[in-house]
Amino acid sequence: MTVYSNLRQRLAPTLVTLAVLLFLTVLMGGCGGSASTGVPLVEPVVTSEPPTSASQTPRVALVMKTLTNPFFIEMERGARQAEAELKITLIVKTAAQETSIDQQIAIIERLIVDHVDAIVVAPGDSTSLVPVLRRAQQAGITIVNIDNRLDPTLVHEMGLINTPFISVDNVDGAYQAANYLSKKIITSTEVLVIEGIPTAQNAIDRTTGALKAFAENPKITVVAVESAHWKIDEAFDVTKALLKAHPRVGAIFCANDMMALGTIQYLTEAGRKDILVVGYDALPEARTAVKDGRLLVTVDQQAARQGYLGVKYAVQLLAGEKQPAETMVPVSLVTAETKP
Repeated sequence: MTVYSNLRQRLAPTLVTLAVLLFLTVLMGGCGGSASTGVPLVEPVVTSEPPTSASQTPRVALVMKTLTNPFFIEMERGARQAEAELKITLIVKTAAQETSIDQQIAIIERLIVDHVDAIVVAPGDSTSLVPVLRRAQQAGITIVNIDNRLDPTLVHEMGLINTPFISVDNVDGAYQAANYLSKKIITSTEVLVIEGIPTAQNAIDRTTGALKAFAENPKITVVAVESAHWKIDEAFDVTKALLKAHPRVGAIFCANDMMALGTIQYLTEAGRKDILVVGYDALPEARTAVKDGRLLVTVDQQAARQGYLGVKYAVQLLAGEKQPAETMVPVSLVTAETKP
């Protein structure tokens, strides 16, 4: 009994160890372990290295300003078309509003952590997003800029390179729309310009184009240029305040359709049918307003085309194909004559 007891004491740790190993082998086999080797699977180590595109479907993120503006819904539609054609994974991210610049920055920071392959960005601001996009590029992420141009000087200073830009000539588009309005004015008329976010290059360009057209008509006097930050409700309030200060205004140029719709809403409530309004974007609601005579003209800048090309360029860059530094999509005017 003494010998047996001593032997049992010496073998006990070994038996326990063998029992534990046998239990773990059976357990891991039931959870997907290797049946041939009996070696349990180990949880993979997460590293900061991005995954290789060759072994998986490219992941392209489309970062837009918001989905509260139908313009960006149309942009996503074009991007989804490219996703289907090119067999890639499209990740769509948007901020809450067009003025939510910090939220856009946070979205891009998250995409860097997630190691997406490319980011197609319609920036809400032309300067604030450049640093985070540079960090994304340094992390090996391909960048394509659409809709609103990033500030070229800051892009150069920060070293953000090989970033194609896809948009429209906003100076020309605004000029065409404002010139269409200008031809309707044959007597001395005061005009308002309601612009977008002052630090956004597309807002700057549209104001520039409109003022250029108005300056060519000696009958037109621009009495105020005020920002409504692309927003319908803010345009309502800005229009109300400006018309109180300038009651003899006969026309208003709005740098996007959302602001134009806000302006029209105020004019309708105020009973002002004597003021011509110009928009920009050719949203469905704006096309209806043109058809009804509430909006004189709007500009179709092919949002879906911009979204499509943005994703296409990103995929081609990932494949090592060079893309043009700048691609301008044609614009067209939507008027009563074009039967919107």
